[in-house]
Amino acid sequence: MTDEKISSDRMDEILRALFRELKAMGGQANGTDVIAAIEPKLDLTDYEKAKVKSGAVRWETHLRFYTSDCVKAGYIQKSDGQWTLTEKGEKALALPPGELMRQRGREARAWYKEHQKSTGNENDSDRDRDENADRFSIVDRARDQARKEINERINGLSPYDFQNLVAELLRAMDYYVTFVAPPGRDGGVDIVAYKDALGTTTPRITVQVKHRPDSKVASRDIREMDGLLRKDGDIGLIVSSGGFTADTERELRASPKRIETMDLNRLVELWQKHYDKVGDAGKALLPLVKVYFLAPEEE
Repeated sequence: MTDEKISSDRMDEILRALFRELKAMGGQANGTDVIAAIEPKLDLTDYEKAKVKSGAVRWETHLRFYTSDCVKAGYIQKSDGQWTLTEKGEKALALPPGELMRQRGREARAWYKEHQKSTGNENDSDRDRDENADRFSIVDRARDQARKEINERINGLSPYDFQNLVAELLRAMDYYVTFVAPPGRDGGVDIVAYKDALGTTTPRITVQVKHRPDSKVASRDIREMDGLLRKDGDIGLIVSSGGFTADTERELRASPKRIETMDLNRLVELWQKHYDKVGDAGKALLPLVKVYFLAPEEE
């Protein structure tokens, strides 16, 4: 139908599906994964499934476009391909039908006004809206896909290669890595690093590496690390590819020792930040390439 379009009420339904799916996924997921999860639940029309200029489907380009406003409204957060549902976003699910989309618009316009920007699309035609959404979607999908591939590469590493990846990151951050546990039993310490070559300057970093993509580090692991920090000036670092349970934060606050944590998001962030200083061995484990896009005006 030539006069068909994706209405505001329909976009409200799609955004709610996105928020519900993020909540079901534990509050955070790769954007590409959550979109794929909601697609079969939406009963999409032929118009919504039709492809636009970039080759992507219309409903996805519009969804990605409107999630930019959802970020500005505080409903979700996006970081390097990872989408997180905020407490405000979870509460927005209780809004009456259609109101989530309208409130998103009001709050996004307030954001633009505060930042002295114009959306430039208040009176766009349907064709212009498609083109605006398409341009935004190209960059948004590229970010999500890139991060998805990085995560899959890391999760596919063996435990020992993941441990070496962490060691290479510490070296790129100008730490002197004096010990990397060989395969086998390690007594709980996987990596030891110092800020100087002789190890005479505190702190000494004692690292435990947990490569369990489907399992989060729990409070007992914090207590185990606590017992390993025996010298003054020791700092513990637990690196977990599967993340950390909610009770680990309470355990960290209760510990008299200084213990830091690094989840997969933080590891990737630091790897990207220090990549120019990563050695060849590290780049062989996780090779990256920078690609630049012209930023969409909506950002």
